[in-house]
Amino acid sequence: MPGYDELKAAFHQLGLAHHPVIAHASLKPFGYIHNGADTVLQTLLESVRGLIMPTFTYKTMLTPGVGPPNNGITYGAEEDLNKMAHPFTPAMPADPLMGMLPETLRKHPAAKRTNHPILSFAGVNADFALKAQTFTEPLAPIGALAEQDGWVVLINVDHSTNTSIHYAEKLAGRKQFIRWALVEDRVVECPGFPGDSSGFTAITPLLESDTCQVRIGEAVIQAVSLQQLFQTVQELIKKDPMALLCHRPDCERCNAVRTTGT
Repeated sequence: MPGYDELKAAFHQLGLAHHPVIAHASLKPFGYIHNGADTVLQTLLESVRGLIMPTFTYKTMLTPGVGPPNNGITYGAEEDLNKMAHPFTPAMPADPLMGMLPETLRKHPAAKRTNHPILSFAGVNADFALKAQTFTEPLAPIGALAEQDGWVVLINVDHSTNTSIHYAEKLAGRKQFIRWALVEDRVVECPGFPGDSSGFTAITPLLESDTCQVRIGEAVIQAVSLQQLFQTVQELIKKDPMALLCHRPDCERCNAVRTTGT
């Protein structure tokens, strides 16, 4: 059951005080923490130059009846879910799949958030990264972090949650998708939607020598340079265009990538 001092020491060991980071987290392996996510966020913010996290909002999404071919989606299959879609607003909570920490960051008094209706990011002391996002380049904040020697921090999660690998896939030329979202009283098209991430754990052994790791009891915190991550992913996909895809036969996005060959 780590407290403020133990968490602060652990993040300090990563040596990221002068680096901006993107973080992904599961707090459950820590056990009880006084003030929970607020304490984790405070210690993380005190240990890095700037922080962003995905605050994605999947409940804004709509599936049309028709659309572009080979788009990793079954058109017309989500009529019931379409009826439950909510229009995006900047105050919309991050999807529960993101975990507690992104929502805690979003509500931080110093935080800012991008306005992408599906793939928004929140951050503190990372305006340069948040400003990089556009509708056509939703993952651009990750690239902006990398340009300033940014790192990705994985708190009790593996690379299957690592959104930065999606950006590296794009750099490698891998197929991106189009999705649609509800904004106020209209539907907007959102290009640049990434593929499936459940196969990303295959990158783990290739990054082992470049990964910093700290343990607190059963909890594990890992960090890797974004530039190193991008290089490793691009080299892997160049060698094997099907690398990092999942093996589920019903995964429409991975199957679409296999169909195109990239």
